[in-house]
Amino acid sequence: MKSEMRVNVLVAVAALLMSVMTGYAVSEGRSESLAAPESFDAIGDTAARSVALFTELGKVLTHPRCVNCHPAGDRPRQGEQGRPHQPPVARGADGHGLAAMRCNSCHQDANFEPGRMPGHPAWHLAPREMAWEGKSLGEICAQIKDRERNGGRSLEDLVHHMSADTLVGWAWAPGFGRQSAPGTQKAAGALVEAWVKTGAACPK
Repeated sequence: MKSEMRVNVLVAVAALLMSVMTGYAVSEGRSESLAAPESFDAIGDTAARSVALFTELGKVLTHPRCVNCHPAGDRPRQGEQGRPHQPPVARGADGHGLAAMRCNSCHQDANFEPGRMPGHPAWHLAPREMAWEGKSLGEICAQIKDRERNGGRSLEDLVHHMSADTLVGWAWAPGFGRQSAPGTQKAAGALVEAWVKTGAACPK
């Protein structure tokens, strides 16, 4: 009986250590970098350069740190594989969850590393009209230019949103066990600005 208990304890400890090591490997792994806007200057055609800039930005927009909070349905995703959120939660009328389980019931003002719980003061899902899970990069591009589907933002507002919004910025500081979005928020903001200045053209 005692030997069986020891085996069970050892298995549990081994599983915990494996989980910690996996989380450490993910969080310490290098994220993909982002090319600077200047690296696209050799593209003579302005529209083609604009498309190339947005395609580079797409590395961020299609990363799990962004897609998980822009789900196609009313349930957020989580993890690098975009698994349905556990425990099961729903968007709610305002994107902050249902009355019985608001987002801030678990997600506090900052990441809680002991519990591997991500956090931010404004933690919530993007509005339904801003969902882009499962969409092509061209569809995402058209969507974020459309004020009816981007929160009423102008192109200039989008530049500020990507480069300065702190909830967006969480994607580059997601905490233990989660890989950050490619590059940095500053680099992503520079790509958005350059994309807007070149006509905000979208990939096909």
